[in-house]
Amino acid sequence: MATGIASGSGQLHLREHVYRRNSYGKAHCHSNVILNGMQNQIHWSSWISKLLQVHRSNYSQCQVKSNWKSHRGTIKSCQREGSTKYFDFAVIGSGIAGLRYALEVAKHGTVAVITKAEPHESNTNYAQGGVSAVLCPTDSVESHMQDTIVAGAYLCDEETVRVVCTEGPERIRELIAMGASFDHGEDGNLHLAREGGHSHRRIVHAADMTGREIERALLEAVVKDPNIYVFQHHFAIDLLTTQDGFDIVCHGVDTINTETHEVIRFISKVTLLASGGAGHIYPSTTNPLVATGDGMAMAHRAQAVISNMEFVQFHPTALADEGLPIRPSNTRENAFLITEAVRGDGGVLYNLDMERFMPSYDERAELAPRDVVARSIDDQLKKRGEEYVLLDISHKPKEKVLSHFPNIAAECLRYGLDITQQPIPVVPAAHYMCGGVRAGLEGETNVRGLYVAGEVACTGLHGANRLASNSLAEALVFARRAVKPSIDHMNVSKINHGASSWWARPVAPVLLGDTILNKVIHQTREVRKELQSIMWEYVGIVRSTSRLTLAEKRINELELKWETYLFQHGWEPTMVGSEACEMRNLFCCAKLVVSSALSRHESRGLHYTIDFPHVEESKRLPTVIFPSQLNSSWSSRQLHRKQIC
Repeated sequence: MATGIASGSGQLHLREHVYRRNSYGKAHCHSNVILNGMQNQIHWSSWISKLLQVHRSNYSQCQVKSNWKSHRGTIKSCQREGSTKYFDFAVIGSGIAGLRYALEVAKHGTVAVITKAEPHESNTNYAQGGVSAVLCPTDSVESHMQDTIVAGAYLCDEETVRVVCTEGPERIRELIAMGASFDHGEDGNLHLAREGGHSHRRIVHAADMTGREIERALLEAVVKDPNIYVFQHHFAIDLLTTQDGFDIVCHGVDTINTETHEVIRFISKVTLLASGGAGHIYPSTTNPLVATGDGMAMAHRAQAVISNMEFVQFHPTALADEGLPIRPSNTRENAFLITEAVRGDGGVLYNLDMERFMPSYDERAELAPRDVVARSIDDQLKKRGEEYVLLDISHKPKEKVLSHFPNIAAECLRYGLDITQQPIPVVPAAHYMCGGVRAGLEGETNVRGLYVAGEVACTGLHGANRLASNSLAEALVFARRAVKPSIDHMNVSKINHGASSWWARPVAPVLLGDTILNKVIHQTREVRKELQSIMWEYVGIVRSTSRLTLAEKRINELELKWETYLFQHGWEPTMVGSEACEMRNLFCCAKLVVSSALSRHESRGLHYTIDFPHVEESKRLPTVIFPSQLNSSWSSRQLHRKQIC
């Protein structure tokens, strides 16, 4: 992969000698491409929309029908050809972006929603705070835009910010019309909360379980839609692509059914990646276990452009189990989030001597953006040699605390802590990837037929740091924006039933036998812990060039050691298993983060390095990782790519 900081002043231009078009919209990407802002500068979102122009391709039509039952009700499936399924649209991910998109495109064709675990198991389901939108007369789109850009350390794309802030309110009204229930005030209007970085109360919420409520409403609508077929426990392995001259075209995705270990191939006219983030490259994350960067890694292997991966948001306040009166008996699969809204509602941060520390770091105190608060807590912990700080909301009326944060109150009470009487022990944890697959204003990528929405995408909205509660708004807006170009592409495309034979079929590693397979799984789990430890130690909240360089070296060595172990024990390049495929995705995303971090020689937003501690205006540009033909390892090699002559 090749990494570069685009140079120029917030605008991008491609030098002809490193980026060539053989016709309008057809681009040849080299592994050493670096964006440069020399002349003929244009706004990056306009440029990316042209670069990622959707092209035309020809397939033949398919037939889809029949049903099967799941324990969650009637979930639809489709007619099979062996282990191949044919759809107009394939949606990878069942969070807010994937489901909202599926419900719209289902009006025009058949849709497969492919989800790694249970349909509800997504980052959306764990989102506590809410959705940001301008719904109060005293608020304005311009104010929301300014808050977003300030939080994003002025790296946000202004056009994208305007689109999301303008279209967000209508997207929320659509959710309400679909049956999503949000909190209302005594006046009958939506209750709007305020969170860090926001200058107004504009957070629509359902207590502290907003994501769960949105997911519920969307899933209920999906189950009722006769054109949507949900495939749960189907882990996406690799995108199916062809290369026609300079063009890369996506034709669907290979998956493995994690319950039956059967490899299922999905051939589709259009594919949407809505697979979420990569929180589990770190040992402590608020993300569910499914968040292993699968979509980002698949897209990178498929030659999609990746951007801004150095900007990993650490949520300042995850529950610190070490500080609970009763310690949890088992290690959590993911850290329990204490929503930003607690600070927005007046929560105060203290060290263990009950000294309030945030005013000494930032004049906005507890309402400063997340990157500031996370670094401040990190500094306190390192200076004082302590494991956590305290977040106190107990000075607020008990009934207000319990009504606004019932889920948090109940979780803490399980371990002997009453948040209406005692402060909450908190510590930062990996939370959100601001970078991802580079997207245009309609969710398009540089791979024809491949669209992205949600956390897997880098739209330019978040810049160097995501403003609280902007993620669900972005997912809703871009899921809807990707609909029209997707339908246009679908209408001029056909599915070729012979396409399924274009790529070698991956196989489950059953021939290795249980003894060898168990050894491979055990070794993979140990390697995963070691990778997470490296990332936490060297690529965390505060970074340095020497530590990033050491991380890069150790990750490469660890990856080689792991792959060597696999192949010495009989693993073949076409073998796929859920743990091994997750591991290769984690390696890929970790390397993308480190590579991007090393290329940014300034401290901006979520990327803070002691070697370049100041913001440099000349470096106020996205980091861009271009496709590379140098696939030197199994982890970085795409298995499902075909050259079309």
